[in-house]
Amino acid sequence: MGKALAAWIMMAGAVAAPAMGPRETVETAVVRVINLLQDADAAKPESTPGRQPVDRRTEVRKIARELFDFEEVTRRTLSRHWAVRSADERAEFVALFTELLERSYVNRVEAYAGENITYLGEAVDAGYATVRSKILTDRRSEISLDYRLHLRDGRWRVYDLQIDGVSFVSTYRSQFDRIIQAESYSALLERMRKKSFEATVAERGGKKL
Repeated sequence: MGKALAAWIMMAGAVAAPAMGPRETVETAVVRVINLLQDADAAKPESTPGRQPVDRRTEVRKIARELFDFEEVTRRTLSRHWAVRSADERAEFVALFTELLERSYVNRVEAYAGENITYLGEAVDAGYATVRSKILTDRRSEISLDYRLHLRDGRWRVYDLQIDGVSFVSTYRSQFDRIIQAESYSALLERMRKKSFEATVAERGGKKL
């Protein structure tokens, strides 16, 4: 009976193991984004008769949603303010914050797309991991970019980014907490709605990638 139970546990663990490790997860997503941004066909869809134009920004956001656990990012960012929010309030804030983070990620990836990215390794501790990378810019300066991931639903998902040691989550947590303390959660929510509206209007009015 003991051997049967041990065999079952080993089999269950094998089934539950993620298809890709944390480093491979990050690298695969980043390569997909960079290839998308550098794809001549995507940049000039008119060069292929009959082919529908590709909105690269939309495609990059799809990849970002696969890579990032935006609900976890939001929960960690709101911190103690998350617990007192209703399910509807949480859902709206996750949606608004996801839009903000997606735009930020797209802009950052676009800026780094032509740079030399080196992966320095990964550190795994049970269901958590850190993937370290370095970006060498044209000006020969180095930028450290570390991805912090956790296992969720059988996949490694990013819940924080650290750029030169500065955490995305910590930065936004400080900003949001300051606004909530000085004003209110409703004031923060209104700012988020306004940012989302202004960004949508700007994207529709500007040139698409």
